[in-house]
Amino acid sequence: MNSFGRIFRLSIFGESHGPAVGITIDGCPPGLSLGAADFETDLKRRQGGAGIGTTPRKEADEPQFLSGLFNGFTTGAPLTIMFPNGNTRPGDYEKQRAVPRPGHADFVATQRYGGFEDYRGGGHFSGRLTVCLVAAGVVAKLLLPDISIDSRITQLGGLPDAEAGLARAIELKDSVGGIVECRVRGLKAGLGEPFWDSLESVLAHAVFAIPAVRGIEFGTGFAAAAMTGSAHNDSITDGAGTTGSNNAGGINGGLSNGNELVFRIAIKPTSSTPKEQRSYNRETGAIESFAVRGRHDLAIALRVPPVLEAVTAVVLADFALLRSAQSGGFL
Repeated sequence: MNSFGRIFRLSIFGESHGPAVGITIDGCPPGLSLGAADFETDLKRRQGGAGIGTTPRKEADEPQFLSGLFNGFTTGAPLTIMFPNGNTRPGDYEKQRAVPRPGHADFVATQRYGGFEDYRGGGHFSGRLTVCLVAAGVVAKLLLPDISIDSRITQLGGLPDAEAGLARAIELKDSVGGIVECRVRGLKAGLGEPFWDSLESVLAHAVFAIPAVRGIEFGTGFAAAAMTGSAHNDSITDGAGTTGSNNAGGINGGLSNGNELVFRIAIKPTSSTPKEQRSYNRETGAIESFAVRGRHDLAIALRVPPVLEAVTAVVLADFALLRSAQSGGFL
């Protein structure tokens, strides 16, 4: 459904062109100092309208606290944060009611909800809702003061230079995908569970909630399939579990091993591309040519790093709270 987490539990609400989007965080501990200024840096990194390649749609993205915050501190009650939608143009999407965009959720959403879904801008499937994930990440990071989480684009449009990849998209007048890498430092050993709730499993679960994600790999990832065991194994060099290499990406047996957590995600090209395409018209039953109108990202990967950091922080905070509840002392 629309909830995620066991102790630090998130519920997202709203649609891209509705009145607002927002998030409720249940299980947020009391006593965390919190205010609008804490959100400013990460929210601005995620915003559109910031430069070439991102959507020209501009939203203020100023958090409004509806519950769970009093006198500048979290109360322990569900923390609800809302972001009003101000710069909406729902008329841009009237055509998509009849002609669903290839690669987008338009067609399957109608199949799933019988035509009652809000189709404007992708509705609840829209990347607009990632502002809620970033907000949750800001709160989660407050629970992880000794841990640093950093993401960066390592490839855009098939090129290692992001600017060159973006130039390629502009030249082609088409959207492009990319690869974003995340690194977590300061993570203690032992966070996670075996099998179903392994650290990789839960991170992957959260990561795939980010629209446009197509794949994830940890450490050497798929390259491990071509390696020998002796080459892939990370030699332990001290009693703290430090390893000479980090092919495992900081995870063994579903648990953090105390080394740097390293993983990468693949981001597909934005479905809403200015390039002319063909699709099925529900009203006429014909296949026809069309071009997507409206305001869209040419390279959505440019806005993913703060979102990836946020969902990573959410997963780690939830695991840390769970570990603290089970045995005490992790946080």
